[in-house]
Amino acid sequence: MALDTDRRFSQEHIREFKDGEIVFAEGDPGRDLYIIQDGAVIIRKKTEVGEVDLVHFKRGDFFGDMALLQAIPRFASAYAKGPTKLLILQPGGFLLKLRRDPTFAFEMIQQLSYRVKTSSEKFLEAVHKGRISKEVVAEILTHSEKPHS
Repeated sequence: MALDTDRRFSQEHIREFKDGEIVFAEGDPGRDLYIIQDGAVIIRKKTEVGEVDLVHFKRGDFFGDMALLQAIPRFASAYAKGPTKLLILQPGGFLLKLRRDPTFAFEMIQQLSYRVKTSSEKFLEAVHKGRISKEVVAEILTHSEKPHS
């Protein structure tokens, strides 16, 4: 039993960050998942016009899921907003958590679904307001590819 506990804790740990401190940078390798215990995190993406805030996460939210689930470099950068405490799960620790707590998996899927819905609504609002042409929308949607296994 002690061995299982030791293995679990070797794949998850808590780390504290100061206001403005970078958690990870866009393009970094890494597959850890982060769960906010206290504080907040801002996700920023580099664009042609500078960095853009994509989302603000608060206590209880998770991030880093794209790198974890797709094994890709970090899509954007993450910064602490105020003093922040994060639970960091390595891929093995993530799998153990899913096995120990299926409710966590369901809640994570709910949150991911909510994020897709919110992004889709923002995208459609930009189309409706004429900020994105129907031709660009058609091009974006027809060039979307499923990830390959």
